[in-house]
Amino acid sequence: MNWIKTKNNNKINALEIPTGTVEELKTDLRNMKYRPIGFFGKQEFSNVRLYVVLADDSLGDIYVSSILFNPDIKSYDSLTPEFPAFHNFEREFYEDFKIEPKNHPWLKPLRKNQDEYPFFKMEGEDVHEVAVGPIHAGVIEPGHFRFMCQGEKIYNLEIMLGYQHKGIEELMLNPNNRLAESICGDSVIAYNMAFSQVIEALTQTTIPKRAQLIRRIALEMERMAIHIGDLGAISGDMAYLMGASIFGTTRTLIINTMLEISGSRFGRGLFDVGGVNFDIDKEMTKKIKSTIDEVLKTVKRTAETMLKKTSCISRMEQTGTVSKETAVLLGAVGMAARASGINIDSRYDFKDEWYLKYWQNTEFKPAGDVWSRFMLRYKEIIQSAAFINNFLDELDNNKDGLTTSINNIPPNTFAISIVEGWRGEIVHCAITGADSEFIRYKIKDASFNNWYMLSMAVRNNGISDFPLCNKSFNLSYCGNDL
Repeated sequence: MNWIKTKNNNKINALEIPTGTVEELKTDLRNMKYRPIGFFGKQEFSNVRLYVVLADDSLGDIYVSSILFNPDIKSYDSLTPEFPAFHNFEREFYEDFKIEPKNHPWLKPLRKNQDEYPFFKMEGEDVHEVAVGPIHAGVIEPGHFRFMCQGEKIYNLEIMLGYQHKGIEELMLNPNNRLAESICGDSVIAYNMAFSQVIEALTQTTIPKRAQLIRRIALEMERMAIHIGDLGAISGDMAYLMGASIFGTTRTLIINTMLEISGSRFGRGLFDVGGVNFDIDKEMTKKIKSTIDEVLKTVKRTAETMLKKTSCISRMEQTGTVSKETAVLLGAVGMAARASGINIDSRYDFKDEWYLKYWQNTEFKPAGDVWSRFMLRYKEIIQSAAFINNFLDELDNNKDGLTTSINNIPPNTFAISIVEGWRGEIVHCAITGADSEFIRYKIKDASFNNWYMLSMAVRNNGISDFPLCNKSFNLSYCGNDL
């Protein structure tokens, strides 16, 4: 199977994307050892073209190819039994185009659930089911959790999503920044950045370096804010109320600073394609640095206190464990993957020049449990604070403006942008047609990869551990139900 090699935030000629077969793809997957970041279809008259996008994280390379299914082809041999990371990708492709991956082990609805969903069943006198959702006690989005238990012990958790039929990818055929930043409300900056960059890649537009820095400052502020909030949520679910209160209050300092920069606590409207709409002057720089310093002191003091308490450690250690081997098979990404020992981070792997300049590893020995996910967040908060301070210093040397004009969108072009949101990689792919119109816009949230991590994490744990495990991942419903 032939491939076009490209890079993050680059464009290629869509007409030059090669066409191969499923068997050729399997052979290449055995040899290339790359992971899938895109696997989606597009209708071409009576045919369906399947686009396959693979990532080589070690070199920051991206490979693109395709498979063409004519109307007579109704199935193919599933990739999942040999390459489990494709499990959700194949389910989605089948759901959209009814081309069946034969021998797929779990071919159930992914984003379009049904009344008679085929839940996994267990038999036995002492086996019982516990159903939670889709309507929850908290103000959260809909998702159904079906537990198979023996007493308090969880044998299996099945997660059914797909209650929100928003049609985001169809709406993104007429894209704009306000729509992009509304896709996932806790990742406003990351989603807006992925969209902006994919359009800038299509049009070969390079934005001013000052604007590049401000975007990254906002991205790291978003990471800090959500991670701090999640430390509070984990604290609350193990009844450490002091931690929940302090982290919750401290998170507010970050998002209120974002409010002062852009007029929105979550950074809505901060930037558009071509640059940013708000500057960070010297006075604001000083204020951000002061806030970051205050936040770090509080986070370090509170986290270190927690990590000395045996009651906290005993609730987190060896709870909700996902091994590195399982995480690799599932195709885990982002924070959840790193907490299971997979060294993957698109900021570093795809060679973002600003991050590479100041990169420092968050070194510790992850065990794949709640403690690891807590500890990784804590370390990433410290890492993000260092990035923010360094990027703020860079502003003095980069006064080249905030915006630039956008070139015309070209015809028959394919572009991809990967942004490391706080959960993990957010992938936006855009394809244009002969008249420069958008004919396919594909989005992948990190949660698309990681929901099965939660299912694996709770196995053989007590059902009372589920809220703690769930908070330690904090996955997105809306990022799945696009």
